[in-house]
Order: sequence, then C-alpha cells, then structure tokens
Amino acid sequence: MPRASRLAAQLQDEYQAEVSLEKGRGGVFDVWLNDQLVFSKHSVSRFPEDGEIQSAVNAHLAAN
Repeated sequence: MPRASRLAAQLQDEYQAEVSLEKGRGGVFDVWLNDQLVFSKHSVSRFPEDGEIQSAVNAHLAAN
C-alpha cells in the first residue's frame, strides 16, 4: 500500500482533506471523493500517473 499511502499524504497536504485508506483485494485502486468514484484502476487497467488524481479531484470540485 505504499503507493496509496503516498497519494493519501499528497491529497492531505494539497487539499487539507481527511483521507482514509481501505485495503482492497485483487489489485483494487479506487479513489472516491464525496461518494463519487474519481479514479478506478480497474476501469483504465493501470495505476494513476503523476498528477492524475489531483486533476480528477480538481475537475470534481469545479463541477460541484
């Protein structure tokens, strides 16, 4: 879970947000914001690239 831990720390620093991690099974790597899925490794068949989660979070925040 090192990748998820790094991402959680980045999101906490950048957005002063409360971030929680849940251990998944089978390579799950999903990022949820306000009960909305903003990234799914399963959907794109890869881990997120640098800055991709932040871009998805920014887009979600701008739309809401």
